[in-house]
Amino acid sequence: MTEPRTTAEAASPTGERLSAISEPVQRDAPRVVLGVGGGIAAYKSCELLRRFTESGHDVTVVPTSSALQFVGAATWSALSGKPVSDQVWDRVHEVPHVRIGQQADLVVVAPTTADLLAKAAHGLADDLLTNTLLTARCPVVLVPAMHTEMWEHPATRANVATLRERGVLVLEPAEGRLTGADTGKGRLPEPAEVFAFCREVLERDGETGQDLEGRHVVVSAGGTREYLDPVRFLGNRSSGLQGYALARAAASRGAKVTLVAANTALSDPAGVDVVRVETTAELREAVLGAAAAADAVVMAAAPADFRPLARSEAKIKKAEDGSAPAIELEQNPDILRELAAERPAGGQVVVGFAAETGDATGSVLDLARAKLARKGCDLLVVNDVSGGAVFGSPDNEAVILESDGSYVEVPHGSKGALAHAIWDRVAARWRAV
Repeated sequence: MTEPRTTAEAASPTGERLSAISEPVQRDAPRVVLGVGGGIAAYKSCELLRRFTESGHDVTVVPTSSALQFVGAATWSALSGKPVSDQVWDRVHEVPHVRIGQQADLVVVAPTTADLLAKAAHGLADDLLTNTLLTARCPVVLVPAMHTEMWEHPATRANVATLRERGVLVLEPAEGRLTGADTGKGRLPEPAEVFAFCREVLERDGETGQDLEGRHVVVSAGGTREYLDPVRFLGNRSSGLQGYALARAAASRGAKVTLVAANTALSDPAGVDVVRVETTAELREAVLGAAAAADAVVMAAAPADFRPLARSEAKIKKAEDGSAPAIELEQNPDILRELAAERPAGGQVVVGFAAETGDATGSVLDLARAKLARKGCDLLVVNDVSGGAVFGSPDNEAVILESDGSYVEVPHGSKGALAHAIWDRVAARWRAV
């Protein structure tokens, strides 16, 4: 049995046509409550709502009265296919202030203002949204958006800490342009990334939950560049997709995540601190610096093995006789080996990646086992990249080798699925300490 949902369209502030889902919603579709706080970023939540509805989620929008000053109830109703109210007095016979939270599989509030953070932390319930937050027994994701000074105020930081201690997932705001001419931390993460984060949370609920809560993890992603001159470089084909999947998965399981990204063209994962680098030397400095206070480091990036001994300050010109310049190379530092050798005391887990093709000296797994022993890391994720497999693909398959000789085969699936399999093994190591 299905319930029909009305089809409607509304224009976003950017002029894009946003469509409510036109197909019936299954009764067993995940039930999501989208709370909307009274900030200018409320307009971005139209895109978030669209992503939920078009992927088959049953969404109830609960705005605050202030949010309706930015985006009207008609827009939320058209995009969700449901009536929208901010009042506990509407449809009283259905007891909405209790039922909405009780029946939800996920509550996400985007944007979450400083006022909403304070009310949630102190259990205040003066409208439909704050009542819903008190009655929800499902995962709750709060996505703050406010000016930098408000986010950094001691009162806000204390409220965030209180909520996180209770198991609420409070994402870190993004950095960038704020209202007016201001720039800084406090921007709402991109709706696509908020949606990806929420999808991860929904998929994990009932499995291991927030098993990385209280952990700080460092993930590297992408491929480094070693410049020959101002316009040319040595590099590799790493897209960064697997590293970003690892960062997103860890954040959805409650971890504080630092992502060191080398030359990627991907949106910042919601709730993740991103450090951007280009060269292997910059990657090394950023990863080693972040690793000093981390519980786990996952080196999913592909550092260039070699760099030019000398970099030309001017563009290298073609020779008239057609000859090619001789380029002398030197080895780059082995970051993974250095991480494993210099890890702090306390059970830090170090994970490496091996992209292998096999050769005359051994198979992919033979070479990977030798690399695991040589690097000294705890886990090594082995990809067979023969024929260019894996690079740039949303899917992956791998073997996770462990330092004790055991291994786990992860069948072909999404890079997100592999990311969770890796974090499962990391969490198991923490439990064993």
